[in-house]
Amino acid sequence: MPHELIIVGGGPAGLSAGIYGIRSGLKTLILEKAVAGGLAGEAPLVENYPGMDAIRGMELVEKLKAHAAKYVELREFEPVKNIEVGKDFLVHTEKGEYPTRALILATGTTHKKLGVKGENEFFGKGISYCATCDGFLFKGKRVAVVGGGNSAAMDAIYLDSIGCDVTLIHRRDELRAEEYLQKRFAGQVDIRLNSVVEEITGDNFVKGVRIHNTKENTKKDLEVAGVFVSIGEDPNSELAAKIGISLDEEGYITTDKTQRTNIPRIYAAGDVTGGVKQIVVACSKGAVAALSAFEDLRNPYWTKKV
Repeated sequence: MPHELIIVGGGPAGLSAGIYGIRSGLKTLILEKAVAGGLAGEAPLVENYPGMDAIRGMELVEKLKAHAAKYVELREFEPVKNIEVGKDFLVHTEKGEYPTRALILATGTTHKKLGVKGENEFFGKGISYCATCDGFLFKGKRVAVVGGGNSAAMDAIYLDSIGCDVTLIHRRDELRAEEYLQKRFAGQVDIRLNSVVEEITGDNFVKGVRIHNTKENTKKDLEVAGVFVSIGEDPNSELAAKIGISLDEEGYITTDKTQRTNIPRIYAAGDVTGGVKQIVVACSKGAVAALSAFEDLRNPYWTKKV
């Protein structure tokens, strides 16, 4: 029996959609290009997921995977290369072809880059986009965290907690991180506001950053062994654009409140749809998308729409 619902992406949105899809009675498959969990697994500590007082991102992801595995087939390391759109859909991966009647795109986001000299050269040699993945390599060393939102604040808190000497660099005149997070590193982290990184320097490994203070119009070199970039994400919407899914001006997939896209029986959920990027929001969008798929396959919404 062909799959009725295929979910592209195995992050919180995709895993949640899988649970709701299979429990609604739809033969469901999740295809994930790498390890399931997405960027959620990189969070040092999650303190705002309902029912979890405090939990490491990777631990939460493992719980989501274990829950989903009870119900739905999850195939990791099977990236989707193309989707044929017709009366139904044919999903092409490196390992096979899968016909399906409905699709949920939960392809998530990718870390934004600074776009400065030295960033690509020193990737993996002192440049990192994941503090929990690589922070242990810099214990007892001075590091820079670039960014001013919640993710950057959490990275700074984590790196400080494992013994790094942390400098937080932010381009605006105040941090955007929630106040309770700022209080947790107040007095412990060196904060450079109105500042941008112009260049990352080193030889075989990172040795420093050149900082431009835009308010004072001054430049200073800061010696660091590592640079953790936390300035936001870009949507992984290339596949959606390829098949004619509508995107907004920032490249996020546009949906209605039921997670339906402009193509009948294709839905989108999670961070790739923009808006508030929180694990709980991604899970809820995934659930809504799966329930919309169930409604359309059992009692077609698009045939009723005028």
